[in-house]
Amino acid sequence: MPLPPEHDWKTPRQGLQELPFRNPELVSITRNEYLLTVVAEESDLLLLGLRFSPAQLHFLFLRKDRAGAWQTRVSFRSPALVDSHWHTLVLAVSAGVFSLTTDCGLPVDIMADVPFPATLSVRGARFFVGSRRRAKGLFTGLVRQLVLLPGSDATPRLCPSRNAPLAVLSIPRVLQALTGKPEDNEVLKYPYETNIRVTLGPRPPCTEVEDAQFWFDASRKGLYLCVGNEWVSVLAAKERLDYVEEHQNLFTNSETLGIEVFRIPQVGLFVATANRKATSAVYKWTEGKFVSYQNIPTHQAQAWRHFTIGKKIFLAVANFEPDEKGQEFSVIYKWSHRKLKFTPYQSIATHSARDWEAFEVDGEHFLAVANHREGDNHNIDSVIYKWNPATRLFEANQTIATSGAYDWEFFSVGPYSFLVVANTFNGTSTKVHSHLYIRLLGSFQLFQSFPTFGAADWEVFHIGERIFLAVANSHSYDVEMQVQNDSYIINSVIYELNVTAQAFVKFQDILTCSALDWEFFSVGEDYFLVVANSFDGRTFSVNSIIYRWQGYEGFVAVHSLPTVGCRDWEAFSTTAGAYLIYSSAKEPLSRVLRLRTR
Repeated sequence: MPLPPEHDWKTPRQGLQELPFRNPELVSITRNEYLLTVVAEESDLLLLGLRFSPAQLHFLFLRKDRAGAWQTRVSFRSPALVDSHWHTLVLAVSAGVFSLTTDCGLPVDIMADVPFPATLSVRGARFFVGSRRRAKGLFTGLVRQLVLLPGSDATPRLCPSRNAPLAVLSIPRVLQALTGKPEDNEVLKYPYETNIRVTLGPRPPCTEVEDAQFWFDASRKGLYLCVGNEWVSVLAAKERLDYVEEHQNLFTNSETLGIEVFRIPQVGLFVATANRKATSAVYKWTEGKFVSYQNIPTHQAQAWRHFTIGKKIFLAVANFEPDEKGQEFSVIYKWSHRKLKFTPYQSIATHSARDWEAFEVDGEHFLAVANHREGDNHNIDSVIYKWNPATRLFEANQTIATSGAYDWEFFSVGPYSFLVVANTFNGTSTKVHSHLYIRLLGSFQLFQSFPTFGAADWEVFHIGERIFLAVANSHSYDVEMQVQNDSYIINSVIYELNVTAQAFVKFQDILTCSALDWEFFSVGEDYFLVVANSFDGRTFSVNSIIYRWQGYEGFVAVHSLPTVGCRDWEAFSTTAGAYLIYSSAKEPLSRVLRLRTR
């Protein structure tokens, strides 16, 4: 009879299997009979026992606390054991759940008010099989197999069985490998099991009652564990994008140039829209929709950027036009935990700002602004600002010469930090180089240049260990050439980092229609890029395209999405699923699309 080593038994899940035993002849039982007992040698105190009576089967155990020790009993309706036949009993015990299975039938579960103790010392105790100390009990000599299996439930190992009353469990390997005594008083670790909640409906509650329990979402085929009032994914289902459906028409104050989706802890999910007219807005995700939350005065806003510094939460807007006094300022707003609103924090002089990029290097915080032009001059400096912890303000740190700058993108590769700018126009042509900078010796220095055509956006993304950069080219134009409609239908380019060459090399050309944005996202184990196609030379009603990563084939078009003057894409997810939102620069309407999976 394999027994656990002499140490403290630990829950969450202990298995006690009586396998199988032959019952005595049909007799009238008038006294309690024990199938198993664990008795303290010196005090004759019952530590653990399984007691049979004509009406009930009792599981007994000793509990201790500051007030003393007392015996606890969990009672099951007595199975029909005294019938001169073999039977198999499986008793599984976790912290507060006791389960009894007879002859591979349906388990009987009891949620006890008093849980099984976290530790139960059996040092100096004796095991009695078929009795309690007596030389002979009713079941003495009639137990064919007894297995005590810590950390597991034998039911799935035994059942179903062709002959359930005679089911026999071989000695588990986990017990064969035990040396008999743990080293340094450490508790042996077992592959613990616990209760699994199965549901086809909405997500069940995750509270202290469900803590450390599993939930299997049968509809989405995912396994989750309740930890600290939150369901944590343990085994994610392999979701695949099936189709895209319209979820919400979000009517905005005016045409929207950019959108920013962000979360504020303990408050919720938000989207900020950069609107062409004098007021931009922040919307909050409420009951599955974005609803108006706060209006913020802006001046032909182009983009928002959300970032945090410690516990401070900021939102910076890039204003393209001057204010009523003719002054050009972009503004940083700070979240007020008291007012639950964004309030003005710092104004920074900018020149037709198109974008902000926030990033952190070695614990220091930075903001880079893309200055597009000053008057008619597109060849001006864009500025990198650095957070001063003493003044709690951003201060100019470095200027970089740009040509009609439209976008900044920051990323890291190992210990190296990079910043890439999308240059759009140099005053005569959109055929200009966009530049990638690397941070060395406290400043950004030129690392690589890319030929671009009215570059409007850079998107960096990772697939496994591979690193890619995608540029959105919007227009091929030169003042010396005649304007042609097809000059908007040009290739945007995906580059891949070649570590050996220490440079990004062209990976794939994708034909786009005045592309203004790329957005990378994933669904399950699949990777996608969606492009914001805005104009084909004739109409702004142009399909934007979702491309799926196909490995050796690169990105392949899989979905065409009708859009009007599409300007920006953002991907986000909630507990209800995954979504895309896009903004239109030609109508006061943004759309939220839901990604349906299978």
